[in-house]
Amino acid sequence: MWIKAPALAKARGRRPRAWPTARLWLKLRPVSTAAARYPAFDVATGSPDASWRILGGLNLYRVLIAAILLALFLASDRMRIVGSLDPTTFLQVVVAYLAAGVVFTPFISRRWPGPFAQLCVHVITDILALTTLAHASGGVGSGLGLLLLLPVAGAALVVRTRIALLFAAVAAISVLVEQGLSNLEGTTEVTAFTAAGLLGAMLFIVALAVYPYARRLAESEALAEQRGVDLQNLSELSTHILQQLRESIVVVDADNVIRLVNETAARQLGQPGKLTGRALVEVHPELDEHLQQWRSGQLRERDVPAILSADASTEIVPQIAPMTGERAGPLVVFLEDPAHLAERVQQVKLASLGRLSASIAHEIRNPVGAMSHAAQLLAESSALGGDERRLADIVTANGRRVSAIIDNVLSLSRREASQPQTLRLGEWLAQFADEYRRSHELEEHAVQVTCEPATLEVRMDPMHLNQVLWNLCDNAVRYASAHAGVIAVELTAGRIPTSGRPYLEVADRGPGIAPAVVERLFEPFVTGTRGGTGLGLYLARELCESNGATLRYVPREGGGSVFRIVFADPERWELSAQPATLASAS
Repeated sequence: MWIKAPALAKARGRRPRAWPTARLWLKLRPVSTAAARYPAFDVATGSPDASWRILGGLNLYRVLIAAILLALFLASDRMRIVGSLDPTTFLQVVVAYLAAGVVFTPFISRRWPGPFAQLCVHVITDILALTTLAHASGGVGSGLGLLLLLPVAGAALVVRTRIALLFAAVAAISVLVEQGLSNLEGTTEVTAFTAAGLLGAMLFIVALAVYPYARRLAESEALAEQRGVDLQNLSELSTHILQQLRESIVVVDADNVIRLVNETAARQLGQPGKLTGRALVEVHPELDEHLQQWRSGQLRERDVPAILSADASTEIVPQIAPMTGERAGPLVVFLEDPAHLAERVQQVKLASLGRLSASIAHEIRNPVGAMSHAAQLLAESSALGGDERRLADIVTANGRRVSAIIDNVLSLSRREASQPQTLRLGEWLAQFADEYRRSHELEEHAVQVTCEPATLEVRMDPMHLNQVLWNLCDNAVRYASAHAGVIAVELTAGRIPTSGRPYLEVADRGPGIAPAVVERLFEPFVTGTRGGTGLGLYLARELCESNGATLRYVPREGGGSVFRIVFADPERWELSAQPATLASAS
């Protein structure tokens, strides 16, 4: 059943609570079928669950009393403590009373029939059985009549005062009738009527005295139910907020067993299934080892090493926060994606490069242009010898190289903010490959495109993606194809199985990149070949990061290079319009 929070407060007789944010829908557990079947049952507790618990307690009392009386009867053979006046009747009734308690148990557990019907049967059974047992043991003087106090008190907790007084009246009349029969049989004196009358009065007093406690029990049950609903709502709200967070959060206990994890963290750990209750060492051994070292004091809070995501596309920086202030206790681990920090660094780098490029444009470009022009004029002179012409060519080539460096730096500084769009990658790659072949006059097989699935979509600025791919393909055609003896560039797109993020690979069969250069491959002015400016890959990576993507180099099996672009996950970064609800109606 689903009701609004103000309606819940009004039903409880309280002032509706003013929610500070949008109205939320709160979930309440549905009323049990048995309780709904008896809506007219006027219970004192106000809660069917409390009524059933009291009935269960009274039945347990019934079984224990019957078992104790049976044990006392069988233990005292010569001098009987109970059942001395009519042993046969006592034995039959106490066995039947015990059997009744056993028979009532499954009906209480199944909650059928309703609580009022069962209560009437139980109380009448108690009154008949206990008064009969008292009669067989010598009447009111045996003290067994006092056992009626608890059933009457229990009935007063379940029903309203008038019905409880009716039960007390029936019990008092039964005691007086039993006393009258004992007096007629001559087993008791007339003075025993005083004890019977006092017992009847005590039954009424107990029924009246229990009523205030019944009201308190009703209020406690209502408060407990309200608190239970509040806790359930808070739990659902916190779970909803946790799952919607972009930040990855993992909560582990003292034994590094996962107690809570949101969907973002599960994807980064490469375990999309249910992780709650699993040991962290099974899910991510490297992160578990870091936490163990942190608990033992080998690592400080800011010295926890970074780990790779499941698809090895990004680095994750664990931030550990103990929940109890102790390293040995439960921990909250934030798996921070340094993308936001990288974005700030990117802005600082662009600002620095902008100032640098302005200085280069004013101070270097004009002199370089003048030197290049002078070298070209000098090379056209017919008076130059072979050595002088070779030196002029060197000046011209290096002038063009410096001009290329300046152009790349200026393209970085003048680059506008990215404007990502949703691209159908297969169609876009086919158009790019066709344009690239025609521009470089290449054969059809020189640039091969593979996209699986064909409907794969990515989110990136198309101008930036074109610039990155053009740079990577130029490198493959210029360097790798020259080494392999044939121009062959492979463009392969797909999804990473573990995380589902789309990727694009540019592969060749060239000589690859020296291991000494790989670590600094994407740094400015680092190149593994002669004649390169060392800014092409740096620019390509900067363009990818500005679109939430990553660019990495992977050596190709069998020789060659693979440059992999892992695009941003659209399901994570796109905001969908959702109503401010915790759940929809059931």
